[in-house]
Amino acid sequence: MNAPARPEPFSLRRRNPEGGTAPLQAWGFRNETDRLTDVLLGSPAHLRHLSTSSLSRKHLREAPCNIQVAQAQHAELVAAYRHFGVNVHMHEPTPELPMQVYSRDSSVMTPYGAFITAMANWWRRGENYAAIRTYEQLGIPIYDMVTAGTFEGGDFNVIEEGCVLIGCGGARTQEEGARQVQEWFDKEGWETRLAFIDEYYVHIDLMVVPIAPKLTAVCLACTGPGIVEWLKAKGDEILDVRFQDTMALGCNFMSLGGDRVIAPTASKSLIAQLRARGFEVAAVDMSEISKTGGGIHCMAQALRRQP
Repeated sequence: MNAPARPEPFSLRRRNPEGGTAPLQAWGFRNETDRLTDVLLGSPAHLRHLSTSSLSRKHLREAPCNIQVAQAQHAELVAAYRHFGVNVHMHEPTPELPMQVYSRDSSVMTPYGAFITAMANWWRRGENYAAIRTYEQLGIPIYDMVTAGTFEGGDFNVIEEGCVLIGCGGARTQEEGARQVQEWFDKEGWETRLAFIDEYYVHIDLMVVPIAPKLTAVCLACTGPGIVEWLKAKGDEILDVRFQDTMALGCNFMSLGGDRVIAPTASKSLIAQLRARGFEVAAVDMSEISKTGGGIHCMAQALRRQP
């Protein structure tokens, strides 16, 4: 699909160090629940099942991913986005990047441009460089690049306009990287909150993902009570996702805005709750591809949303 007209030249550092960076005109979003128009995905063409987390190691020992089935599941995911009229943009597949399918990790889109993260696993660090090439091709300027420590995109969780929950588990996102990102957005006038999580859960978007304005899916069994109370104090209604579903990446879905959601079939309780509220849910089987360590939210980087 053709990208929106380029509003300004590509640059490698658009961020104003003093804050007050101007939002982009054609790309970006205010929050993660407005209507999704453009999404960035990664191809599973070169997918391999590697030891990236406790969950992926468990599957690697007991029942490794069937790559062909995983690729077919990803094709169904792409079809679901297109069914809902979302423009799908893809990273160029690279044989040396077997985990590139998880497009949320290597970069983060913001209202001011994309920022490039710093991956923890050595075999994934090339994804950051590939992401820069993708954004240059799309004409999306780079806001900045994480340099203080490791940081991965699944730990940047926009709760609502001007408010972000930043996960820090130590193994994938280090506190130094999290503090650097927090400082950037503090200067932009955002409300920022750090969530220190057990490294077993990998990223904050395993357990907390916004669904719609003031409606957030949370695994209460593994989310710290301080975070839950913070969300409730903001007026958020919480939809609890069972621990068993969460460990199958059931809380890792994608809000498309307009009461539409793409969710994994494993998330039975959440899907039932959403449909009871009138949401249109595209349930996609992610059981095989998720063995490699991520879910639907991990595989998608929102590039543009419209109110």
